[in-house]
Amino acid sequence: MRILLLCTGLKMGGAEQQIAALARQFLRDGHAVAVVSLTAEQEVSLPEGATVLHLGMRKTLPSFAMALWRLNRFVRQWRPDVIHAHMVHANLAARVLAALTDAPPVLCSAHSAREGGQARMLAYRMTDRWAALTTHVSEAGRQAMIAAGAVEPERIRVVPNGIDTALFRPDPARRQSSRAALGVDADTRVVINVGRLVPEKAQHVLIEAFARLMRQADSATPSTAMRLFIVGEGPARSELETIINRLGLQRVVTLLGMRHDVPAMLNAADVFALSSDIEGMPLVIGEALASGCAVVATDAAGVAELLGDAGKIVPCGNAEALADALDRALNSGIGTPEEQMARRQRIVDKFSLEAVARQWVGCYAALTGVAGNGIPEPAR
Repeated sequence: MRILLLCTGLKMGGAEQQIAALARQFLRDGHAVAVVSLTAEQEVSLPEGATVLHLGMRKTLPSFAMALWRLNRFVRQWRPDVIHAHMVHANLAARVLAALTDAPPVLCSAHSAREGGQARMLAYRMTDRWAALTTHVSEAGRQAMIAAGAVEPERIRVVPNGIDTALFRPDPARRQSSRAALGVDADTRVVINVGRLVPEKAQHVLIEAFARLMRQADSATPSTAMRLFIVGEGPARSELETIINRLGLQRVVTLLGMRHDVPAMLNAADVFALSSDIEGMPLVIGEALASGCAVVATDAAGVAELLGDAGKIVPCGNAEALADALDRALNSGIGTPEEQMARRQRIVDKFSLEAVARQWVGCYAALTGVAGNGIPEPAR
């Protein structure tokens, strides 16, 4: 099957990383893959073997029209069986393309429980007829789009993100080397957060919770016995640095910036902490569980579906509750090998990348009449 993955951009976000992961898995399964980005930036790594095109779109109507023209030209040349768009702008662009041309079936995926305000929801509703199907990564996100009037219930279904369980797995040797690289010893309790530094990820709440932990710690315990590392980059960095300095946490809280070794960072952790106010289905929770990591997370959309009873969920924006949950998790440590494998098994059983990719290919086949191996379905 020839699969075109269309996205708004390729920055280091969860949706973008899922696109890259799906591209890798589709190629492994013998499909042809093209990844087309409306914008020029690229921070995620795409697999060799994928055809890649950046349309260089800017936030102007003439630029959008030019990007749409270039997209149509590429579709006619590359001849995909299906166009699978991800994120708001790509979803709308794919629908407009379908309205104006004889494009192949268009499938649109939303990744956030808050895809935008009323204008975007109206745009989704007005263009819905040109999408063969809309999906969301979580039931909470699906319900939010229905409630906002973006889509009728029968026109949207849930397909979760897939986790690459071969890449994200417990690795004692990697744990030791990663902790050494971070400058922490075997007795130091490590909390890791991974996410863009943007307001909706609410890392300021996590930092405040960690400050509470430090104040509650036994005065005889050195402050270096607990560390918080935040992996990611974004516009909220300076604000977070100000909070860290104000709370006197410079020695124990570190903003690591963008990293390309997230599997190693998760292996280094005793606890993964998610502090977000807004999510769709937070991919990194699945990655942390697949790595055997203990997880504490806020009750943002999609968290409960992914985490189940494999971790602790606390209310969004509540630093005290987050601190208490982190304290209990850190006192328990990463757990026994059996506990680590139980966390991992939840992801292997329900959210593995291989299983999700098969689900997508089945969906594409149903929309196109093309079997997963690229052979047309026989007439019935």
